Amino acid sequence: MQPRILLSIVVTAMFVILSGCGDVRNCPVCGTTKNDGYANIDVIPVPEHNPTGEPGGPFNSFDISVSDSANHRFFVSDRLGLDVVVIDTLQDVAVNYFSGANGVAGGGVNASSCATDNPTTPSLFIPPLVTGTGNWTRFGCRTLNFHIPGFGANNLFGGFPGAQCCAARANGVNPLSAPDGEVLSPDNNTLFVGNGSASVVAFDLTTTTFTPGASLPVGPTVIAEFPTGISPDYDGPNGIGPCVASANGRAFSDLSCGDLRADEMSIGVANGTTILLVANGDPGFPFITLVDVSNIVHPTGTFTADHCLPVANQTPYGPPLVGNGQGNTAPAAGPINPPTCIIGQIYYDGAAANNTGVPIDDAGLNATAGFPCPDPSTTALSGMTGHGAGVNILGPDRPCHHGPMLNPDGTYCTSQNPPSASCFGAVAIAGIGGSVFNPNTGRFLLTNSNSDAANLTIGSIDFINPNLGNPNGPIVENSVPMPNCMPTSIVQGPGNNFLVGCGDHDGEAFPPNEYVIDGTTGTILATITQVGGVDETWYNPGDNRYYLAARDMPTGPVLGVIDAKTNQWLQNVTTNSNSHSVAVDSGNNHVFVPLQAGGICTTQSANGCVGVFAQQ
Repeated sequence: MQPRILLSIVVTAMFVILSGCGDVRNCPVCGTTKNDGYANIDVIPVPEHNPTGEPGGPFNSFDISVSDSANHRFFVSDRLGLDVVVIDTLQDVAVNYFSGANGVAGGGVNASSCATDNPTTPSLFIPPLVTGTGNWTRFGCRTLNFHIPGFGANNLFGGFPGAQCCAARANGVNPLSAPDGEVLSPDNNTLFVGNGSASVVAFDLTTTTFTPGASLPVGPTVIAEFPTGISPDYDGPNGIGPCVASANGRAFSDLSCGDLRADEMSIGVANGTTILLVANGDPGFPFITLVDVSNIVHPTGTFTADHCLPVANQTPYGPPLVGNGQGNTAPAAGPINPPTCIIGQIYYDGAAANNTGVPIDDAGLNATAGFPCPDPSTTALSGMTGHGAGVNILGPDRPCHHGPMLNPDGTYCTSQNPPSASCFGAVAIAGIGGSVFNPNTGRFLLTNSNSDAANLTIGSIDFINPNLGNPNGPIVENSVPMPNCMPTSIVQGPGNNFLVGCGDHDGEAFPPNEYVIDGTTGTILATITQVGGVDETWYNPGDNRYYLAARDMPTGPVLGVIDAKTNQWLQNVTTNSNSHSVAVDSGNNHVFVPLQAGGICTTQSANGCVGVFAQQ
């Protein structure tokens, strides 16, 4: 028997050698560490998209996507359909969409309703948000009959502003579009979605049920909707036209912009509190908001707490209304009516203020430093309303901070009181974006695209301490430079390793490079140079690999694959233009990438699609 066994080993070895071993695609027995056979295996049509008819074209404007591997669902923000598309990751087919009353697919008939457990006025339990000029926020581009956010007389969620008529990435007003960022609660029962009205919508996924005879499940119930800032004035006397005009070189400084969209989010549990971090990364003064969503994710039966209602829960969020709510030229005076669940905010506005013993450019409690938080300290942006004009959506009794402070070389200033002349407040020119919670430290890691206004080659990862129980609120505890990198996304890999996705700064492109860092110190552990120009990233524990949506790769858009065990690049797979979003089902290791119209979508090439990629 031994000679036969030996002959078998020799034959197998010769087969591997002749197969090229480490350099052959589609060869799972080869033990390859590069070019290991990732390919597009399927394409999924997106509901209600076609080249010429409603809703106005192919699936070409989308944003963040996430996956729920436990229930095998993939969610993607569809700005042309004005909804969140839901895809079954086992059958590779769209099975639902979450929309408002202004949704395109089905004419809004699958609009999500609001919860009705308010014993007083069920249809008004989530008050509408007020715009920067003190008006009800409605979707003025499509029709004035739909509230964003809030609910109409039919008790249905108003919807998202979309992209097809109000705003689009192509004409430079991406920050007015929605839906935007998405994140699932730790138990996968709640989906949080960022809206264009500087607000967040919470969908209860457990209420998504099939109705006999219906072609689609009922849309999930909206259980919370709260603002992080002041909404763009979609319905004001001038609409968002002045805001669009101010996008060119004036950092969206017109008062009609408000605080633009609530975008990327992350979630984590610190000391038993479930915290949502939301980035409004596009205004001239970008900022983050930390929200206690414990009672939204795990209801306690207390109505106000469960739904994150405003302090005066029967009146709109934000400043008072002006006139009849149809648009006015001057903001309303009066107290802010903030959500009850917001822990605090941090503003990247370049404010100069003495520290109060914590390592951040800190104004302390809002009024104690002599100006409201945020302050209009950057004169070039002093014409902004909302946060830019020193109007704090949280009100005078809520904590907020400024920062972080940096040395001229981009390194983080230690706690100094007063700060030395060499330290200055950071202005995030390119904005702040993706974040992730590190359960090993109880800190959020936030990407800061431009930490040094004088040096575009320096971005940073900022470490955010939720600072629970401290009246000063959340603080920036550290800031670690990421050289030659515009950090756009960050994701936790195995252990305490975190992959930082690097894009390009406005006007400055970098050679491809991504970093793996230590999640406690920020130390760079590995640099990957074979893929770059990345927007979104994903870690898949199912195969211990990172996946990168590299839409700005110099040679063309690709899906990058990195081995998270060795931090070695494996392969780049061609995708379509602007393919910047990615998520993976760890149950079958299938990778889902939204694709604009193009050849990869095959029979759906003119419509756009979601591509499915897998190792062969």
